[in-house]
Amino acid sequence: MTRIKFSITNKIIIATIFSILLFSISPNAQEVRKISYNKVNVDVVIDKPSNDSVDVLIAYPGTVMSDDKILDAAKFILTKVKEITNRKDIMIVSVAYPQENRLMGDSLREAEAALLWVKEKAAEELGKKIKKIYLVGHSQGGYVVTRLNTMHATDGVIANAPGPLNLVFRCGLEENNRVPNGVVCGLLKETYGTTLAKPASYMERSLLNFTEGYKSDILFVQGLQDTRIQMASWSTFKQKVTDCTNCKKRQFVEIANSGHPTLFSNSEAKKAYNDFINR
Repeated sequence: MTRIKFSITNKIIIATIFSILLFSISPNAQEVRKISYNKVNVDVVIDKPSNDSVDVLIAYPGTVMSDDKILDAAKFILTKVKEITNRKDIMIVSVAYPQENRLMGDSLREAEAALLWVKEKAAEELGKKIKKIYLVGHSQGGYVVTRLNTMHATDGVIANAPGPLNLVFRCGLEENNRVPNGVVCGLLKETYGTTLAKPASYMERSLLNFTEGYKSDILFVQGLQDTRIQMASWSTFKQKVTDCTNCKKRQFVEIANSGHPTLFSNSEAKKAYNDFINR
């Protein structure tokens, strides 16, 4: 009888301790949601902290080859952004903007819809008071957030290895069989012809064409051991952005011995990012 009482008591104690531990750990709730703004629909992955009042990071992933991979890409970039963010009270909205069969830049429609949804509808739909809004993008996602910064003001933008910087150069290499052919340049060639025939059409979609009119402070992170294609135009892009006379503050963090994913792999870049969103 004594053993039975002891066993029951132990079970109650263990269950109580487990409950305390369970409720003391409050992981953010994540959900995949199809959002809509002005009749434009896009899937997002939302990581919500428990607090009622939040700053928001809107994250944009890099290039994927087909749209059946874009939701995984959005989840991946959310995870990477969350890992480097030193605050636990930030809500992350990761955008699965479509890319398949889209010319470079045409996905801005869905990317912008996600930003405007966060600005104007997310508070009511999610039951959160939204304070500051930041954009963060990697690779093509960096291209997206840089272009969005010419369209809408936020509380700050972070672009890691943004590109493509120069589609005339990049696609010209493909045309001359100096690098393997890719989907991005293939679609442009189908639409416009070669870079020799229509260089202006390629350049107007290049990030080099979007170096003015930044409406918010922006942090560019670039590893200097990135690909040859990226680095061939990086100094020109940086100079054009530096020379901008109608832009908000611009900050560059360049890491000598680092490559494409520098923001997520380099301690100096991570510190600059956290300092930027904690201003």
